[in-house]
Amino acid sequence: MFADQLRAAVEAARSDVHLVELSQAIWQGTAAGLLAEADAQALSELVHAHRAALRGPQAVSGRSPGRPSIFPPKRLQRSPDRARSLERRRTLAASGPLPPQLASRFTTGELAALKVVADEVRARGTCEQCVAAISARAGVSASTTRNAIRTAARLGLLIVEERRRQGQRNDTNRITIVDLSWQAWIAKGGRAKGGGFKSFDPSDNQIQKSRNRSAYETPQKGYRKSAWHQADPPLNCYRPSRP
Repeated sequence: MFADQLRAAVEAARSDVHLVELSQAIWQGTAAGLLAEADAQALSELVHAHRAALRGPQAVSGRSPGRPSIFPPKRLQRSPDRARSLERRRTLAASGPLPPQLASRFTTGELAALKVVADEVRARGTCEQCVAAISARAGVSASTTRNAIRTAARLGLLIVEERRRQGQRNDTNRITIVDLSWQAWIAKGGRAKGGGFKSFDPSDNQIQKSRNRSAYETPQKGYRKSAWHQADPPLNCYRPSRP
């Protein structure tokens, strides 16, 4: 089976690049109907776990224990205006960054962070912004942004490519959206199908006003206008005779 072949390939993979390629193959196979959703989800989680195992416990810091860093320590990120950050966060989350069936799996802050990622992908094809920049634009904390990206990667919605540089500060991670439904949602601007305005029938008052207007504008049979009526006098200057 295709699922068994992918599982064997994931378990035999020895590089992060190979696992990224396998992750793409998993969701391409799902879109082509070769994999069930349950199998794709299980394989995606296996890829995520295998990538974590390959990176090891020192992957977060990128250096051996006890070795001092040549870079200054990171400062705690705080918003200078919490009210504006909250407003920006809610606005971005309410703008529909993901399809509804996917958005229900994330919190408001996580949706705001993913909205920034989606905007970058729409503009440049991938998102290469650092966590601090995404967090500042979304009005959320760095931990919320990391949780959003981690959850989206675990669900197979996107892949994160690490760009390490030996002896130098690492480049920012490259985020690529691989979920087809999310890609289509971004392409059409994050709008659901349908919408528009509802058509209403005219009310009885509108119909009666239209009839009255027609009666004033159309003289009755046998009615003769005087000379001064030829210049379109006001409608209230005369009334039609009743039968």
